[in-house]
Amino acid sequence: MNISSITPAVRAAVGVALIAVSSGGCYLLQSVEGQLSLMSKREPIARVIGDASTPPALRAQLEAIAAIRDFASRELGLPDNGSYRSYADVGRRYVVWNVVAAPEFSVDAKKWCYPIVGCVAYRGYFVERRARRFAEALRGRGLDVTVGGVAAYSTLGHFDDPVLNTMMGWNDVELAAIIFHELTHQLLYVPNDSSFNEALATTLEEEGVRRWLLAQGRDADLAQHLLRQARYAKVIDLLSATRTELRAVYASGLAPERMREKKRAAFASMRASFALLKADWGGHAPFETWFDDDLNNAHLASVATYFACVPGFERELAAVGGNLTAFYAKVRELAKLEQATRDALVCQGP
Repeated sequence: MNISSITPAVRAAVGVALIAVSSGGCYLLQSVEGQLSLMSKREPIARVIGDASTPPALRAQLEAIAAIRDFASRELGLPDNGSYRSYADVGRRYVVWNVVAAPEFSVDAKKWCYPIVGCVAYRGYFVERRARRFAEALRGRGLDVTVGGVAAYSTLGHFDDPVLNTMMGWNDVELAAIIFHELTHQLLYVPNDSSFNEALATTLEEEGVRRWLLAQGRDADLAQHLLRQARYAKVIDLLSATRTELRAVYASGLAPERMREKKRAAFASMRASFALLKADWGGHAPFETWFDDDLNNAHLASVATYFACVPGFERELAAVGGNLTAFYAKVRELAKLEQATRDALVCQGP
């Protein structure tokens, strides 16, 4: 399974759709205010590069992004529009904070539904304290919850999304990955099917990074990328295996306290296995910030959203010999199917 080498903090940023178009009251207000504030800060990348006061490091990154953006449309057939051709400094580390929740005895994320984007497995806030307040309310209802800072998101082509200062701590491979990923959401987005959307974008992200590095003759960087990717895949497999184990536990009909015991044991075993991987890799591993925290069902649910269907999309890409035009035609046909049929074709293994 081809999984990006991008770090967990970056991975949490990928694939977040605009949800400011719906709901009511304070949530609607904060969403609209946050989006308008972000859009008001945009400046064309060419202008920022040409500004003598722009720090050299930022100028170099924006020059790299401009080249990546051109490659995305020219070589990958991704939308050629105004997205990621402007820059905005939002003055904080993350642009939004996502809340993901799952019941105590379920590995499936709670969903919130909105017009246009449909139902998604998170709720996003432009103000961190509001996200954490909402998370605490969910915990008070007995749900497993995680809150993650998000460095970038897509408005699905409804606005020209800018490159953000929150992305500037990444290397060029990570920047390429997120631009390819987010532009894929603009190419095709299926309401109410987060797993399809995120896995498709993850597949294109990874294929795009591979082609981009090859086009530059960066063989050493590609080899290092593939090594990180392989390690990332092992952690994803560990998380997925624990999710499968817990799904069986939660469906077993055992008494709640007995299920809690098995739940604690499953997470403890997962932590022990992760520690061995981390030791083998010199003390660093993907998702290590997650394992430093209290892992729960919400973490497992969020991983599944991005990766469960990736092997199916990789099979479809291989079936057309890597021809992206044919691949896009195929996934558009899949998108027209009923979700159960689509899942059976893409998300249920070989």
